Formats: sequence, structure tokens, C-alpha cells
Amino acid sequence: MRIDILTIFPEMFPCVLDASILKRAQDKGLADIRVWNLRDWTTDRHKTTDDAPYGGGGGMVMKPEPIFAAVEDIRGEEEVPVILLTPQGRRFTQTVAEELTQQARLIFICGRYEGVDERVREHLVTDEISIGDYVLSGGELAAMVVVDAVVRLLPGALGYERAAAEDSHATGLLEGPHYTRPLLFRGWEVPEVLRSGHHARVAEWRRRQALKRTLERRPDLLATARLTEQDKRWLREMGYHGPFADDGVSQ
Repeated sequence: MRIDILTIFPEMFPCVLDASILKRAQDKGLADIRVWNLRDWTTDRHKTTDDAPYGGGGGMVMKPEPIFAAVEDIRGEEEVPVILLTPQGRRFTQTVAEELTQQARLIFICGRYEGVDERVREHLVTDEISIGDYVLSGGELAAMVVVDAVVRLLPGALGYERAAAEDSHATGLLEGPHYTRPLLFRGWEVPEVLRSGHHARVAEWRRRQALKRTLERRPDLLATARLTEQDKRWLREMGYHGPFADDGVSQ
């Protein structure tokens, strides 16, 4: 997968892209991530990428010319999704990350200031994504979040092939607790079931714990999670009385 990122602060990216899973994915040839400086497509000697808004008001707006020129140069004749990172976009979720992995190429535009000229939205951008209901100084951090979430889903990016499928939100639930050595730490012991070697019991315990943690921390997820009939029975035993995705009514 090739990912192009347009920003006026390219220096923000190396510390993230050159470490951990993102670095390994690039080293393996799974992802080709390129960061571009939007100022390289400006035409004035000051390399201006923003200007005052028509109609007055505070703040500055990113100009359309360098954004259009950069995207058109980078994508060439290909049809490539062009994604604007903005608080006004659709909320980023694990499902959206999985959707984006189906693309061979992605172009991200990092917004700044009061946003981008509306003509960028209307005539260039094909999607808008927000990573949450809050405002950042720019789209750079959001781009890092989205790229990390997408790249780790690419086959071969993680050492354990089922890791991504078992992450929180991958199945609509939060993950349950994890333990490692030592067996006993400050009087707190690893649950016996995890030491039993009984794979079916371990799997059941983990599923119950995932349901319990989701019920305690994010009960809203249970209305849309993919649940078995056994999951629903366990949830009712735990005191859940809300709707399930496939019935739409309260239990």
C-alpha cells in the first residue's frame, strides 16, 4: 500500500513513521509512506499556504492552489482516495480502518488553521475523517493515528497474524485482561484458568472477560457488536438489559 501525506510540517512525522510497526511494515515493503511539504507547490517567494478568509473573521484558511497542485502531481492519472483530516469528518473507527486497507493508495491532507478553502472539499477531497470530537492544532497527529491503525492491519505487519483480529474494537468488543510473568507479583496472582493449559476454558474465560469489560466500560458497543447467542446469555447473566445488533429491541 502506498500512502502520501500532505502537510506544512513534514518534520513532525519521522519519529512516528521510523519506529515500531510502521517502520517494520515499510522495511518489509508492505507500506510505502511518503510525506510531502505543501510549500513545495506554492508559487510565491514566501511559500504562502494560507490567507485571510473572505467575509472577515478570525484565523486563516488554507489556500486551494497548492493543495490541488500537490494532489494532482502526486496521484498522476490514478484514481486515488483523497482524505482530509478534519473535525468535521466522519468518525474514525476500526471498521473505517479496515475499509481503508482495501485501497492500494491513499492520499491524506492535513488541515491547519481555520481549515481549508471549501473548493478543496467540494472538488478534490473524496472523504473526510475525524479521530474524535475535539479540535487539534492540525491534521498531522490525526494522520499519524489513521496511518498507524491502517498499516497494522496489512497482512504481515504484525508478528502474530491474529493479533489485529483480536484487538479491542476488531470484533466490536473491548479486549479482556492480559497477564505475563511473573506468576505472583506483590501478592497478585495470574488467574488459574490461564495456567491450566485447557484451551477451551481459556477461550471461554477470555470471551467472558471481553464481554464484562465492554459492559463495564463501553456498554454502548454492545448494541452493535457481533455477538453469539451464548454471548447474549452471558451478558444477561451479568445484568445487561440493552438491545443487541440483530434484534434492535431491549431484552
